[in-house]
Amino acid sequence: MAQTGGTKLELGATAESSKTIGEHDVYTFAELTGDFNPVHVDEVAAGRSRFGTRVAHGMLAAGLFSAILGTKLPGPGTIYLGQELRFVAPVRFGDTVTARVELLEVRTDKPIAVLRTWAVNQKGETVLDGKATVLLPG
Repeated sequence: MAQTGGTKLELGATAESSKTIGEHDVYTFAELTGDFNPVHVDEVAAGRSRFGTRVAHGMLAAGLFSAILGTKLPGPGTIYLGQELRFVAPVRFGDTVTARVELLEVRTDKPIAVLRTWAVNQKGETVLDGKATVLLPG
């Protein structure tokens, strides 16, 4: 068990957050990042893609991890140091994505933690899988 900012962190602790991804989310993300890849914003072009329809940006869904890390586990003051990601399946418009994190490791020499990060859609299918390394608040 480690302690950070008065909060005790236990290995195996988990937190999650869910969001239904809609058209507004995808277009706002495209505006913010400049990523107007037709597979995200052009239904006709996306219809000819391997997905057959528009899909959300993978990094939009991955952003849910940041919200969990900075507000729930480890919590406020947490700073991202790195993120490994595997995009397992597409997130389609209207999908409800549940992002989860699990505390795997807390270093004893530095205030650094490693957490498993993964997300599933409303069908329970994994859409993202990875690992985050964070600087713990202190």
